[in-house]
Amino acid sequence: MLNLGPIDKDAARRSFDQAAVDYDAVAVLQREIADRLLERLDYIRLEPQLVLDLGAGTGYAIPGLQRRFGTARILALDFAPAMLRLAREQGDRRSPPLCVCADTEALPLSDTGVDLIFSNATLQWCNDLPQTFGECLRVLRPGGLLLFTTFGPDTLWELREAWATADDHSHVSPFPDMHDVGDALVQARFADPVMDTERLTVTYERVRDLMRDLKVLGAHNATSARPRGLTGHRRLMAVEQAYETHRQDGRLPASYEVVYGLAWAPEQRCLGDDTLAIPVETLRRSGLRRS
Repeated sequence: MLNLGPIDKDAARRSFDQAAVDYDAVAVLQREIADRLLERLDYIRLEPQLVLDLGAGTGYAIPGLQRRFGTARILALDFAPAMLRLAREQGDRRSPPLCVCADTEALPLSDTGVDLIFSNATLQWCNDLPQTFGECLRVLRPGGLLLFTTFGPDTLWELREAWATADDHSHVSPFPDMHDVGDALVQARFADPVMDTERLTVTYERVRDLMRDLKVLGAHNATSARPRGLTGHRRLMAVEQAYETHRQDGRLPASYEVVYGLAWAPEQRCLGDDTLAIPVETLRRSGLRRS
């Protein structure tokens, strides 16, 4: 089982609720990744009736989804209520998104009702990826599509190394390897998974600017192993000094390994006990009829 956490979901939810108002002002990287993920939809033939924006945040991707799929209903799901209040204001006012506050690992949705799941920079907040993917497969119709991004283990490696010089605590959340994500898709019985990665870098004048952005984004460490209490001035100075070894052209880099994933809900599904479920529509297309 792929389990990187445990992520403290209550702590993460509080962080994102507190970050909601200022989130878009600093979420430059997240918006860029969302735009790149939306562009991938331009090469996919799909006419969804219901699109699930999984981990919608403030709803940045909703207008892009509505432009591509004008007749589809958009369902925005997030576990932070303050984020959803902002997402509700996004997109076409004549057809506002439906909003659901829930955990991605336990979707309160009926089986096979969703045509497309779009998820940007969300899965790293899941404790059990096979469980999460299993939920995604359950709610997707046969032939439905899951398209997502998450972050890989090289994300924020400079910050992780700098903290390692100061103490033995976990200060940067762990991120799954691309191959482990692909394995989790296969384990969940998705069909034809495709994975790839790219490296993006955000630069800062000071380490504290990076830490401030992570806090405003609600994306600072939320693992159960995180240190409690305030970090002393001496340790912060040690982190800053260690990070200085990475300075290039007068700026400090913060690296992000972005993992892209695409997978389809199979037309034929195994229900367990080696029982195969074949949609009636498939039988009819094959020229078969029910007795």
